Amino acid sequence: AAAMGDEHPEETLLQFPCRFPIKAIGTHGPGFESHVVEIIRRHAPGGAQLEVSSRSSAGGRFLAVTVVIEAESKAQLNSIYRDLVASTRVKMAL
Repeated sequence: AAAMGDEHPEETLLQFPCRFPIKAIGTHGPGFESHVVEIIRRHAPGGAQLEVSSRSSAGGRFLAVTVVIEAESKAQLNSIYRDLVASTRVKMAL
């Protein structure tokens, strides 16, 4: 494991903890928003308040769910993104 200070410069731009929005896009269907929240909650500290908002695509086929978390580390964010993209219901995570 790299020692502190050895990480890439672009990864040090975020100061932790910080509010960080995570967006997941998937096919509009029942329970997609709660599916995304459930994945993110696995990595969010116990019972943390999450700000959740959703927006439908113009044709209504896709749903973009944005969840703002209190991010604690780059590793935490990496784990969230890894789990989101591993989900068959999530088409894209930003």
